[in-house]
Amino acid sequence: MTRLLKPLPLLLLAFAVFYLLPMGLHGLWIPDETRYAQISQEMLQSGNWVAPHFMGVRYFEKPAAGYWLIALGQAVFGENLFGVRVASALTTGLSVVLAYLIARRLWNDPRKSFACALLYMSFGLVAGQAGYSNLDPQFTFWVNLSLVALWFALDSRTSRGRLGAWAVLGVACGMGFLTKGFLAWLLPVLIAVPYILWQRRVGELLRYGPLAIVVAALVCVPWVLAIHLQEPDYWRFFFWHEHIRRFAADNAQHARAWWFFLPIMVVACLPWAGLLPATLSKTWKEKAQPPIVFIALWMLLPLAFFSLSRGKLPTYIMPCLLPLALLMGHALTDLIKQGKVDPASRVELADSRIGLVVKAGAVKPAIGTDAELKAALSKAKSVAYSDSASGVYVEKELFKKLGMPAKGTMIERLPVAEQVAKGDYEVGLQQVAELLPVPGVTFVGKIPENVQSVTRFAAGI
Repeated sequence: MTRLLKPLPLLLLAFAVFYLLPMGLHGLWIPDETRYAQISQEMLQSGNWVAPHFMGVRYFEKPAAGYWLIALGQAVFGENLFGVRVASALTTGLSVVLAYLIARRLWNDPRKSFACALLYMSFGLVAGQAGYSNLDPQFTFWVNLSLVALWFALDSRTSRGRLGAWAVLGVACGMGFLTKGFLAWLLPVLIAVPYILWQRRVGELLRYGPLAIVVAALVCVPWVLAIHLQEPDYWRFFFWHEHIRRFAADNAQHARAWWFFLPIMVVACLPWAGLLPATLSKTWKEKAQPPIVFIALWMLLPLAFFSLSRGKLPTYIMPCLLPLALLMGHALTDLIKQGKVDPASRVELADSRIGLVVKAGAVKPAIGTDAELKAALSKAKSVAYSDSASGVYVEKELFKKLGMPAKGTMIERLPVAEQVAKGDYEVGLQQVAELLPVPGVTFVGKIPENVQSVTRFAAGI
């Protein structure tokens, strides 16, 4: 416990400054935040904590527990921006604590534990979702807790410790199921079975595994029965539409190529993506060590599973990021100990530029010069750009540099190319890496260098 207390003031300060304070600085993003806020508010006002409703209409896309926590935030802090978002911030903060705890258990190195927690906390996708009201931070916490508990169960030397950890695993699986569904049961099994088979500890799984199942059932069954009695058709929609069709149907929502998550993993761990080569190299070299095997399975098997799904969104891979932070922290601290990291060094790794897309089959406009780009944007009936740094540049700077009035719509959270592919907008502007993976659009090219905005990624060695 003494070791845990030392880094807490710094982590708590970072949590308050970077997670809590910014939550009230901007309005609710459409459509997700407004929807989750409304569903949770209706629970508070109606007293119906079993069946989610949105604007009075039954809403069966997710179970109820995620809305419970958002509603609790509104009940405690008021129906305001902070109250709507605090559940995401707190569950993300708890995931940071889990990163510290499991790193300490794995390596018993306070500096390495702190590095892992700080890396995870500062991953771009993690920090971004912490201030965004949706169910992914909550679900990620329950998955993280289930797998941290699994390692503690397998690593414990006492029966009492094993029983406690397996029980916590059951609670986490139960709450994860009540937040987003059956995936909360699948992911721990996906990691546990191959690891335990590799360790030849099947007997231990058969002795203690039923405890986790019983605890998970005790957590889930009351709501499962309540929703069945209140809304008998809930399970048909939730299981077939939200699980089977989203995973395997040809017309699945948010359909993406199988490799979609590979570049997303790189972007998700910014600004630390420069550590990936050293991290992967060290992981491969230590692939026979049980802790490294466990963490690698935790990262790679869910990543492979999500990649097989037809429906994909960037936030689906959030359960893969805590193990990535562990492997990164392990590699980074060892490099520092070996004197291989020079804080004064700087290596530029890649440049990210803004590009333009049109709907597949549409005529490609010429954009090779400033004048051609201006003509293309002026002629376009509708223009879309992202709510990221590139979109802010387009809105505030690009049109000025082209000598034309600003036009277009800033798309919040959703991929710009996806909106162009649907025909909602004639042209889309965003960073090239975000445009290329999206089907249904034609990549016209990068905008001219004279009016380009370059995001440069660098790393120290």
